[in-house]
Amino acid sequence: MKALILCAGKGTRLRPLTFTIAKHLIPIANKPVIYYSLEKIKNAGIENVGIVVNPENFNDFKTAIGNGNKFGLKVEYIIQEEPKGLAHAVWIARDFIKDDDFLMYLGDNLILDDINPFVEEFKNNKELQASILLSPVKDPSRFGIAVVKNGEIIQVIEKPKEPPSNLAIIGLYLFRKTIFDGIKNIKPSWRGELEITDAIGYLINEKFKVKGHIIYGWWKDTGKPEDLIEANRKILDDNYIKAEIKGVIDPSSDLQGRVFIGENSEIINSTIRGPAVIGDNCIIKDSYIGPYSSLGNNVIVENCEIQNSIIMDNVKLLNLPYPIDSSLIGKNVQIVESQKKPKALRLVIGDMGKVEIVR
Repeated sequence: MKALILCAGKGTRLRPLTFTIAKHLIPIANKPVIYYSLEKIKNAGIENVGIVVNPENFNDFKTAIGNGNKFGLKVEYIIQEEPKGLAHAVWIARDFIKDDDFLMYLGDNLILDDINPFVEEFKNNKELQASILLSPVKDPSRFGIAVVKNGEIIQVIEKPKEPPSNLAIIGLYLFRKTIFDGIKNIKPSWRGELEITDAIGYLINEKFKVKGHIIYGWWKDTGKPEDLIEANRKILDDNYIKAEIKGVIDPSSDLQGRVFIGENSEIINSTIRGPAVIGDNCIIKDSYIGPYSSLGNNVIVENCEIQNSIIMDNVKLLNLPYPIDSSLIGKNVQIVESQKKPKALRLVIGDMGKVEIVR
């Protein structure tokens, strides 16, 4: 069995961050989202992984993942020149897949459930031509939806206005080579894309057996800033990060709860309240870092309060008059107090940025 991770999306809902970084490489608890997927795939006993990327983000993935050796995987890259849909991404990967069964993973999805039972069931039941991970949701009109009868999927609908069920297709699929017949026999949707739900619908109409595997645990499509912050909170809360101090803590500082401090980082006259993770080469001085915060590498924080936030690499935060809460701050950002006159906000903000001013 092989694995195929789809990472060619442009991440428009996460702009301006995604102008400079692929959404699948944004860190959650200081680890890129896609790393969690790669670890799940390795744990399921799959070693050959194809990653579908676009021409603009190809080099970013090569830098972050390389050939997969550090994960114990063999990684190949497949370039999707244009965004023509999930089924199109599978179709262009057919030279990589060949006749093998494969696991398809949407690269911006974070699933904390053990996927091994899902994979093993598919391996052992050769009647199944597809198996799809499903989960109940409160707002099914936002998702592809499956209708299940006696464990089998009898209908799939993409973002229905009147959903016939609340079982969302959550971005993890198992297929045999018959899915290529499905893709070959569908037409682009109104969006101009080849939809994987239409290809699955073809299998159902042709009387192939398609299983729905329902999970009730936590999962998240990390497509919006608030989703990333929630995912960061969940990962930190669920003991994925262990308490470890690799840096220097001065006697006037106080560490409370489960806190990770990276190499060469200094904590000076500050309180760090876990769960929290601080990367390498950081300086935290006269500050409070509250629960559910992750700070990347080379971050400088002086006289600030931060909680429930993701701060990426090379950020500088100095003497801020208000706490930072529920925020996502990208690489190389500086937010500092200025004593210059006249008193005014001086902002340099990328396209689609968002700033909230507390009065």
